[in-house]
Amino acid sequence: MDIRPLCAEGPRWSVENDQIQDLTPNMKLTLQHQNVRSTDTLDSWVEEQIITLQPALQIDEAVISLSHNNDASPAFHVGAHLITPGPDVFAEGCDHTLQAAFIKLMESLRGKISDRSTNREKRQRNQGSPRSSHGRVTPHSA
Repeated sequence: MDIRPLCAEGPRWSVENDQIQDLTPNMKLTLQHQNVRSTDTLDSWVEEQIITLQPALQIDEAVISLSHNNDASPAFHVGAHLITPGPDVFAEGCDHTLQAAFIKLMESLRGKISDRSTNREKRQRNQGSPRSSHGRVTPHSA
């Protein structure tokens, strides 16, 4: 197994077909390539896209799989498993190009993260209301 540094300035490392990178002390990124050539350009682009999610959600680890299947239509499939404090986030994207499949994946992830934020805000707003968590009026409010 050939391990080589991705860049000189940080603790990011690459393993031949499956890449494991420490991006920050808070997030680890694992890229799995299946019939997709691992290039610095592609891997850096994926890394940058995943990092853009961090302001909205604390991500402890991200496992991204990039696969190409000539027998399938669409041929490219991208999957993500984001390990977070709380429920993990899963998403997939399929399309005829790797870039389009990844863009669909990112749209799905952003939607799921947004839904989590919206649900959290609703719960926080409802904590001050006279209704209990089951939607019934509490005895104190009558």
